[in-house]
Amino acid sequence: MTERRALSLLRPWVFPALLLALFEWYARRAAAQGSDALAPPSAALKAFAGAAVDGSLWQATGFTLGTAALGLLLGAVLGIALGIVLGLSRRTAQFGLLSIEVLRPIPSVALIPLSMLMFGFGVRMELAIVAFAAFWPMLILVQSAVQQVEPRLLEVSRVLGLTARERAWKIVLPAIVPRLFVALRLGVAVALVVAVTVEIAANPNGMGYAMMIAQQSFDPPLMLAWLGWIGVVGFVINAAMQRLQRWVARRMGVVQ
Repeated sequence: MTERRALSLLRPWVFPALLLALFEWYARRAAAQGSDALAPPSAALKAFAGAAVDGSLWQATGFTLGTAALGLLLGAVLGIALGIVLGLSRRTAQFGLLSIEVLRPIPSVALIPLSMLMFGFGVRMELAIVAFAAFWPMLILVQSAVQQVEPRLLEVSRVLGLTARERAWKIVLPAIVPRLFVALRLGVAVALVVAVTVEIAANPNGMGYAMMIAQQSFDPPLMLAWLGWIGVVGFVINAAMQRLQRWVARRMGVVQ
């Protein structure tokens, strides 16, 4: 039983380990042929350790995560609130349909020039773009989830004389918890991706900017270290969101 459990825990790591070994071999072979465009994972690990020791890793990571979290919070609050309203009111949904379908396809990074004019370089520009990007998946998924709530539950809430606020809090939110966390997990991923992208393109702070500096300094090991670290951060955040989803569902008595 213990061996089976150990194998089940190790199995997901087999393919990543093979990819790393293959990349190590290919990068070393390319270096032997005179190319310095790629760095082996072993060199990236040394660069990662150096960034962790000198503190630049934690400073840039804290900036990116803080900005992504604040932007996600703004986008999620607005998206969830408006999604519930549009999901409960068909007339309101029809009224806002055209505006949503016109604005939603705009790539968030296309707002960088406008945000730079409005807010300049820095946190506010990145916050605005991340909030815009996180708003749309939250809005669309929450609206869809509310529209799929069992109609009889809403009828019972009307019979009981619940106010719109009580109906949303006591009936709608518990019913959409699983789908709400799907939206949140998607929003977290979008927020992190957009935050790093903005830092690469326009904001001289955070993990994206640090990766660009490594590239411009012709430091492939450090650049690869930042790239891998961003992936690890995203993986940890997603795992934490899954655990939070299960905990909240248990607290609210929702069967998943």
